[in-house]
Amino acid sequence: MPRISVIIPAYNEEKSIAHVIKDIPANMVQEVIVVNNNSSDNTSEVARAAGATVLDEPRPGYGNACLKGIAYVAAKPRQEQPDIILFLDGDYSDYPGELPQVVQPILDGKADLVIGSRVLGQREVGALMPQQIFGNWLATTLLRWLYGVRYTDLGPFRAIRFSTLQQLGMRDRNYGWTVEMQARAAKQKIRYVEVPVNYRKRIGVSKVSGTVKGSVLAGYKILLTIFKLL
Repeated sequence: MPRISVIIPAYNEEKSIAHVIKDIPANMVQEVIVVNNNSSDNTSEVARAAGATVLDEPRPGYGNACLKGIAYVAAKPRQEQPDIILFLDGDYSDYPGELPQVVQPILDGKADLVIGSRVLGQREVGALMPQQIFGNWLATTLLRWLYGVRYTDLGPFRAIRFSTLQQLGMRDRNYGWTVEMQARAAKQKIRYVEVPVNYRKRIGVSKVSGTVKGSVLAGYKILLTIFKLL
């Protein structure tokens, strides 16, 4: 069985993070890594008590948290590094129990990157805000026109071979993280597939789509990243 590590960026997720960790299939995962992204609540303590490895990243930004987790994994001895990295959010909007179907295309040798598509799966009413639905449509349409790849979503629930992730050279430190991964994969002709995943309303208020400022900044950064990487 390939070694799988899960990286969960988390900002003020003390009410949800234990649920996320508990639902991850323990028999398939080598390590659950929660990156505490400058939380002001008890996210770290709750995650650690639930059995996760907790890293602290004081610099705000989703990408900063992901990069912190990657650096931690990369610093391990080669024989202890994972074969596959899986990313998901800490707000319990994803269904961690769907991990097997997200990693299966990689295990089958059919892909090196798998995106869990909330568009193809079942969504609880109100789980995705209108601005998220429109932003996803716009971003994936631009990726199709400019990069020749057919995605339906920029979903956070995704799996990638660790060697492929290192090859991509990820740099984005905030809102552009997911689209950067997909754009870089397209440029490097990485094999990818999408699989349907279900999605529910998050626990708590979104730090991005839950505010006008967050939505505008995220949309701007996503579009900027798409054009910058051409």
